Amino acid sequence: MSTQKSLNESFLSNRRFYDDKNYPRGMSRSGDYSISEVQILETHGIALRDIANGTRAPITDDEQRFKGVCDGLYGAESKIEKAWLKYQNKVLTPKQFHTLFGTRKVDDDNEAPTADIEDLEVG
Repeated sequence: MSTQKSLNESFLSNRRFYDDKNYPRGMSRSGDYSISEVQILETHGIALRDIANGTRAPITDDEQRFKGVCDGLYGAESKIEKAWLKYQNKVLTPKQFHTLFGTRKVDDDNEAPTADIEDLEVG
């Protein structure tokens, strides 16, 4: 069965999926996903979310396999499974915060000695 045909029969939803909480400017502008992944998530995201959460029962074989992938029974193989797992990973993994400042407090008593003007050699 081709991927396009299975997507036409499976993962149907009556509205588009937007995650305004995590992607207020849209998933396509985030840089986290390819164009095809954004199309999959926006078109089928409602159905994917409901199947993964268990609020919608899987109907087709593709949907049952997707539920198994979400439950960790199978590895992701199709584009739709990989796109959803990538989305879940991005949303559920806390964003890393990097700072330019150290965590140690600077000790004023152990400052490096400063050079006096007389110690500098001009030459």
